[in-house]
Formats: sequence, C-alpha cells, structure tokens
Amino acid sequence: MSFTIEEKGRPNTQEYRVYFKNSEGKYISPFHDVPIYANEAENIFHAIVEVPRWTNAKMEIATKDPLNPLKQDVKKGNLRYVANVFPHKGYIWNYGAIPQTWEDPNHKDSDTGCCGDNDPIDICDIGNKVCSRGEVIKVKVLGTLALIDEGETDWKVIVINTEDPEAGSFNNIDDVRRLKPGYLEATVDWFKRYKVPDGKPENQFAFNGEFKDRDFAIETVKSTHEFWKALISKMTNAGELNCMNTSVSDSPIHTFLFD
Repeated sequence: MSFTIEEKGRPNTQEYRVYFKNSEGKYISPFHDVPIYANEAENIFHAIVEVPRWTNAKMEIATKDPLNPLKQDVKKGNLRYVANVFPHKGYIWNYGAIPQTWEDPNHKDSDTGCCGDNDPIDICDIGNKVCSRGEVIKVKVLGTLALIDEGETDWKVIVINTEDPEAGSFNNIDDVRRLKPGYLEATVDWFKRYKVPDGKPENQFAFNGEFKDRDFAIETVKSTHEFWKALISKMTNAGELNCMNTSVSDSPIHTFLFD
C-alpha cells in the first residue's frame, strides 16, 4: 500500500494544501482512508507526518474540509508557526497523527478527567530520519504522554518509524529513556512551554507528566479508533468535521473515487 501527495497553492499561504492519493492516483482522505494498521497482528500503525522535525509551520489535517488535506493552522487571521523555545528548534520530532482515530470531545476520559480535542490522535516519531510533509510512515508505539491542552485531553503517542535502523532496539518507553537520554524530558518541556511565547500559560499534564508505557498507549490508540468508527458511521455527532471518504464501504458518507 503506497500513497503520494499533491501540493496545491504556495507554501506559507492560507491557500496552501497537501492532498493525498492512493496507489491508483485517486484522491483520498488521510483522516479516513489511510488504514490505521500497517500490520494489525504486530500492532504496527500508519502515521501521517504533518510537521517534519526542526520545522515551525503548524501544519495539520484539515478535519473540517472535504478529503481532509493538510493545511497550515490559522489563528486570528495569521498563519501559525511554533516559536523556537530555547533550547529547541521547531518541533523536536516528526509530528503527526494516526489515521482512523478521533479524540471524541463528548467523551470524558476516565484517566485525565477531560474530554477529547476533536482531532486524530497525535504522534511524535523519535526516529533519526527527518521525514517529509505528508509522508505516510509505519510506526511502533512506545508510550504516551497525556497533555491537557486548554482543558482538553490531547494524547501525544511516542512512536518510532519501523524503517529506522535502530527500531529493533525500541520496544517500550523505557528504551527511549535508556537509549535517547534526555529526549523524554525535552518532550515534556516542549509541550509545557510551546505556547508561552504566544501569551498562553504553560500546559498541564495528567499523571504528573509521567509517560505511560507501550501497552497503555496501544489501548489508548485503539480506543480512539473505536470513537472514529462511531464518527464515520454517524453513530455520534460529527459537528463540523468532514467525514467524506472513499474506502469505508459501510459509512453513510462514502463517496466514489475521483481523479
């Protein structure tokens, strides 16, 4: 299974979009049509890279637009860029999301006490490769951090690209602590302070900012997949989300592929 992208508009403008195509060259949704699993038996997931490591433009899946292309977030009429919060430069991992997942804003998480943020679940890929915008990668889940972002649950799942030369050495969150010392602490620091230059307070975390392990993280991802299933089948209120898709045959919003 392979995917390509098609850029429309000029980068660093509000019109810029990154559309996704399947191996037949047909447009698809990265939110709904890229399968969650690359290998379900081994819990290998697909992930969409929205923001390559070291870059600052806050690109994201446009959940309210048809076919959900990537676009740059806009706040108060301005394109959004994440500040360089010393000593970090841009995003310190390849940042993105797992397709076919959804953090339900109507569901209060029993662990965090907060509702979901209405987006696919986020990933931080700690592999050595600097990925490209719109790249679809296969990842191993290692653990997760529970960010509370302006009162919403916003899970940050720590993953590694299965194509990374060191991927075989990483199987749980403790391996990150052992083999990449300081990386997890830097991750907490980044998420705590990245909005401060914009005049926002520091973010808070559930579990006192402690990372949960691989098994907990995988169950969290799977639970957001169940929320997505309810969303795509219209068993829950989608609100402004656009659920147009080309592959979920039992979805009432299923449409035919088009060039």
